[in-house]
Amino acid sequence: MEHEADSWAVGNDGNQQNNNGDHSDNLDGIWTEMAFSLESSKETPVEALADENTGKRDGENCEHSFILTDDTGLVCRICGLIQKSIETIIDYPFAKEPKRQRTYPRQGARGSGNADENLPEPIHSYQELPVVEIYVHPRHRAIMKPHQVEGFNFLARNLVAENPGGCIMAHAPGSGKTFMIISFLQSFMAKYPEARPLVVLPRGILGTWKKEFQNWQIEEDFPLYDFYSVRADNRSQQLGVLRQWAEKRSIMFLGYKQFSSIVCDLCSNKASAACQEILLKCPSILILDEGHTSRNQDTDIMSALAKVKTPRKVVLSGTLYQNHVNEVFNILNLVRPQFLKLERSRAIMRRILSTASIPAGRRNNKQQSSDSFFLDIVEKTLLNDSDFKRKASLVCDLREMTKDVLQYYKGDSLDDLLGLMDFTVFLKLHPKQKRSVDKLKMEGSKFKISSEGSAICVHHGLKDLSRVDDQRIDNTLADLEIREGVKAKFYLNLLNLCEAMGEKLLVFSQYLLPMKFLERLTINSKGYSTGKEIFSITGDSDSATRESSMELFNTSPQARVFFGSIKACGEGISLVGASRIVILDVHLNPSVTRQAIGRAFRPGQVKMVYVYRLVASGSPEEEDHSTCFKKESISKMWFEWNEYNGDPDFNMQPVDPQNCGDMLLETKRLNEDIVALYRR
Repeated sequence: MEHEADSWAVGNDGNQQNNNGDHSDNLDGIWTEMAFSLESSKETPVEALADENTGKRDGENCEHSFILTDDTGLVCRICGLIQKSIETIIDYPFAKEPKRQRTYPRQGARGSGNADENLPEPIHSYQELPVVEIYVHPRHRAIMKPHQVEGFNFLARNLVAENPGGCIMAHAPGSGKTFMIISFLQSFMAKYPEARPLVVLPRGILGTWKKEFQNWQIEEDFPLYDFYSVRADNRSQQLGVLRQWAEKRSIMFLGYKQFSSIVCDLCSNKASAACQEILLKCPSILILDEGHTSRNQDTDIMSALAKVKTPRKVVLSGTLYQNHVNEVFNILNLVRPQFLKLERSRAIMRRILSTASIPAGRRNNKQQSSDSFFLDIVEKTLLNDSDFKRKASLVCDLREMTKDVLQYYKGDSLDDLLGLMDFTVFLKLHPKQKRSVDKLKMEGSKFKISSEGSAICVHHGLKDLSRVDDQRIDNTLADLEIREGVKAKFYLNLLNLCEAMGEKLLVFSQYLLPMKFLERLTINSKGYSTGKEIFSITGDSDSATRESSMELFNTSPQARVFFGSIKACGEGISLVGASRIVILDVHLNPSVTRQAIGRAFRPGQVKMVYVYRLVASGSPEEEDHSTCFKKESISKMWFEWNEYNGDPDFNMQPVDPQNCGDMLLETKRLNEDIVALYRR
């Protein structure tokens, strides 16, 4: 008998029902009793559930007498202690079926794309979903870490409630956000077979999400749709895919740019209008991975996401604070519209403004009651206020304001790793480099100073190269002296030491020219070849290249160095084969650098990780580094500081290069050009 896993759910009375509300036949009842008997015969420790309000265990002095209820499980009839919950006895909503390899439509299943076809009737809009209990499936719960269980329950409180609303999961890179949300989505869809989740994400990590779904899928594989795997390039083809998603139990994936291009389309034809209507009205829950992408309120992406009708919007971010306080509140407004206009928020705003240090000239300003004024005061207080008590009070108020909709986890699970040593290395430029940088400061724009200056600080020979060209770089390499490039010299010495120690090296930059230069330098000086000892990922790398490069670099004993565009190597990239990381230049958004470090310092890493953030002393990089460090301090103060630890010290600690705890950095080959060394 064929079993259709996606047609079954659990009724309110605990009995198995089909989608039409009919009870299963007697044969199903026999199987249920057999499953109960088998599960009950297993030895399982008694799990007393903590009271949500008191945190204490119920019935500590009770002589328990357990009975089986069909909606709760094994419960003490005297004190109410749950010995074993019903979902651990019988996996009602989940039935495991043999997996199919294909989780997306066949190449030929793009649909006819007839723009004149009528739209399907809306399938259970968000207003029609009843409030039910959502549980972690036992197979997931067995491997979930405590912060993931807390995250699951946090999602349930926000998304499955009388008045559902959105929320933000700000969990550190590498802490398992994707697994947690996949677990929640499967429980959500088991309770609501009519639900249609939409996941919007950077296109580059789509393959990672699909792979994770295949790894953690509990029941028969439901389709995972996207436009890219079936090459749905025009609106008619895309409409065919969207209709398949809307008509049956499945999940839809879209990249941010693709999503905003459809929603912001002027709808010049019926297919465009139909695509837009489905995306705005059909989703029951909207998941935004790397959700800080939409932090700027005036962008097409932000306006498009705000138009989606469902209130169930979940932002996932490993680095929520990017550049400014107002960006965090833009995201809060996305998941909870008009967040600062809510009664509770307004009360806390007034309290913050009453204690903040506001210049006399601004206290009478008509704009004082505006949101922008408030956010500006918050940022200036966190950044510049010397009164620690005032800062502490503001932080406590911000946390109180956001506690119900924002969950932060700084990554305590990473404590299981061997450790991270994060160095900022100030290097003395070669005289030729210094002259070129000084000249550039007088003549160039901000962008030119950053882009061309980054290349010059790697090596003086790059000052005349305007584009990335292998032949021109090779011609330049034939005539240059390596000592005329302090960062190139540092890199090459570090690579030689890593090779001797049997360690692998990651090199990140925000610009292609410095990376390509070091790649050609390595090939010419070491005899390495790409795809064997050298690997790379840039913004142009397709999903297949990314996957194969990661796999080979992590597993091949011949792999030595990996070059990565710092923005292209964000979430979804695991490079735990490396234990040494070089950050070639200073990115003005410090969270981008943190994401890059998280590619190696994450679960699966078996070695101590060493990071070298290279800063050219006496160059514009020094000022950029100072600006970024202040931004990092705001983030740590807001999300990580504990008021019981006293006045926080977020300053970098100066260390002696000769005695810094890193045996490679202590060698003369690496430290001879160091002007100053700090440990973060």
